[in-house]
Amino acid sequence: MKYDYDVIIIGAGMAGMYMLHKLREVGLSAKVFEAGHDVGGTWYWNRYPGARVDIESQEYSFSFSPELEEEWVWTERYASQPEILRYLNHVADRFDLRRDIQFNSRVKSAHYDAANHLWRVDTENGDSVHARFCVSATGCLSVPNEPNFPGQERFAGPTYHTGRWPHEGVDLSGKRVAIIGTGSSSIQSITEIAGQVGQLYVFQRTPNFSVPAHNGPANPEVRKNWLANRAENRMAQRQTLGGFLSSVPNEQKASETGDNERRKVYEERWADGGFAILGAFADQSSDPASNALVAQFAAEKIREIVRDPKVAEKLTPKDYPFGAKRLCVDTGYYQNFNRPNVELVDLNETPLDTITEKGVATSEKEYEVDAIIFAIGFDAMTGALTRMDIRGREGRTLVDSWAEGPKTYLGIMVSGFPNLFTITGPGSPSVLSNMVVSIEQHVEWLADLFVFMRDSNMVEIEPTAHAQEFWVEHVNEVSNYTVYNYANSWYLGANIPGKPRVFMPYAGGVGAYRDLCAAIAANAYMGFKLKLADQG
Repeated sequence: MKYDYDVIIIGAGMAGMYMLHKLREVGLSAKVFEAGHDVGGTWYWNRYPGARVDIESQEYSFSFSPELEEEWVWTERYASQPEILRYLNHVADRFDLRRDIQFNSRVKSAHYDAANHLWRVDTENGDSVHARFCVSATGCLSVPNEPNFPGQERFAGPTYHTGRWPHEGVDLSGKRVAIIGTGSSSIQSITEIAGQVGQLYVFQRTPNFSVPAHNGPANPEVRKNWLANRAENRMAQRQTLGGFLSSVPNEQKASETGDNERRKVYEERWADGGFAILGAFADQSSDPASNALVAQFAAEKIREIVRDPKVAEKLTPKDYPFGAKRLCVDTGYYQNFNRPNVELVDLNETPLDTITEKGVATSEKEYEVDAIIFAIGFDAMTGALTRMDIRGREGRTLVDSWAEGPKTYLGIMVSGFPNLFTITGPGSPSVLSNMVVSIEQHVEWLADLFVFMRDSNMVEIEPTAHAQEFWVEHVNEVSNYTVYNYANSWYLGANIPGKPRVFMPYAGGVGAYRDLCAAIAANAYMGFKLKLADQG
């Protein structure tokens, strides 16, 4: 049976763009289907106020082209959403990517034809194409968690979701605004709008740890030094735990360090900003007692910043370890609670009862507002995949295969779904890492695989059930050595009602994972079943 393309790619964010570019390099034909009007993925959709990256700009960028790095100049230490989107548009223009991307085309289904070793991909527009391989580049945080509050349909004013912010922007000047949620998108939004609105009510169920970015104009010396050592820096990134160099891990253990020295380390890393404090001590993410020390330090910082002791207490997490949920990086978040027009509403004390025509009602009182912002996160890691009708061998659906939680081999493939690939899928470092580093590693590994299959006359690849079970067990085993399982986070799907509680990313680190993937490829793709063309 004839096919239209070697590879169909779903999504034109960072992963889909680089996958397309890499496939061209190795001489394979590809087509990208993108639901949005343009490239950018996460940075196309997420335009809420204050949206910006939490990895330093020069590290949160493609490494595959030295020329690209030379010509693009970041303006801030932590780039904002508009700047990242400009960068991705520049990449699309520079490498002429748009001619193989079909926009406004949401994929509704992907079905495997085992007899012909082909994937049939259908869009909501009525397009239907066949390809040898199907690559999902749909992103880990691309499907918003839908609000489901009693009475929300009655509210007379406008409502907004941070994951679907209007592209034309929203003027909230002088308005009374409710924001529900205190995760990363809320923390960034609050920091941006608190000085604009007339009154801001922050409805918090679970407080989050947030650390200062110390953002500012990009330092020309940092850029100069980065470019002078570009190759070494990029190589070092790939062998780190998280895929970035700004948080060099300290080999000391907090439990073996004196109080004064430990405090000095915390203060230095707090002053550095961003994720630097995550690497403060070697036992911080594995030993609950050591973790409690950095959590205590962070709580002291909150109390130093927030003038009202009662508000500071409510903003301080107490029931999960520091870093067990995605650490937020802010540009003055806690200071906003010193503003007279910002009020924190603790939903643990006064639960949200209903949304009314005029605003938000808790068990205690009604807060009348002009607009409501839902900052309630995403159906992370699996949401974009399970919303498509994906059917593998013998018509088995991905939803059924993942009924007890996502199972993959390396976060790249799923047993029973030959020739289907997930870039930064569950079971890979993904959201525990600098996403660009993890994306590039997966894309390059897949390109090598496709070339190997082409040159070897292979028509099908699929992980064995045994290899997949081994990997799922390994992912769980590694997470059990960390503090991650002590928090009800979106890492485990805990923010989505009815979603199985499974720790989804791989906590073993970017460097170790990269080496393992390379060894598997070098060992004739150990754990995979490969089929030659003449085997039928």
